[in-house]
Amino acid sequence: MGQAVSTAAGEDADTRIAAGIDLGDSLEDALEKTDAVIDFTLPTFTNELVEGCVATNKALIMGTTGHEDSQLELIRQASTQIPIVHAPNFSVGVNTLFWLTQKATEILGSGFDLEVIEMHHRHKKDSPSGTARRLAEILAEVKGLSYEDDCRHGRFGDVGARTDAEIGVHALRGGDVVGDHTVVYAGEGERVELTHKASSRMTFAMGAVRAAKWIQESGKKDGLYDMQDVLGLR
Repeated sequence: MGQAVSTAAGEDADTRIAAGIDLGDSLEDALEKTDAVIDFTLPTFTNELVEGCVATNKALIMGTTGHEDSQLELIRQASTQIPIVHAPNFSVGVNTLFWLTQKATEILGSGFDLEVIEMHHRHKKDSPSGTARRLAEILAEVKGLSYEDDCRHGRFGDVGARTDAEIGVHALRGGDVVGDHTVVYAGEGERVELTHKASSRMTFAMGAVRAAKWIQESGKKDGLYDMQDVLGLR
């Protein structure tokens, strides 16, 4: 993703890479040179990065997933001082899928069983993906359910019949799959499926660069945003 972001920024006439960060590099030195930070790393770097951005008053565009609750709270607190775009997926197509999922769930109403299926490359460490979690959260929000209490992450053994309040979430891993996500609405006599498949990481990189430009052009000083805000889908 770092290489993809560098390529996307290099192809955009309004942006340039001021500094890059790798293991052993100085975050402090890099922050001095930049207006906004795009982060696709690991949760183990999040605390240091967020605290550094707050200390230097830099905008943060964060695509890292798999955070603990305490880290999410740190991000929320930091957003009262700096602008942060925190999104599980920066793809324009996936964010359209988020919007369609909300609308489809509202329209279809009761009578449909809800399942989320995602597949990623064999090296992905967190599960479910941040995108799959957000899809399940949208389903839960519309249905008045709880992500923590009503989602079933895979099924094994004699788990009993499916309940009406159950949201299935299933993660597949293998090969070099960039990211596939499907929301399934299974009813009596019919089934609706919403699917997005990414074939290149450039779609995420271009979305992240777009978010960084949006922060700068909008002149926002603080606040917690996501790609729905960037794309005007709220």
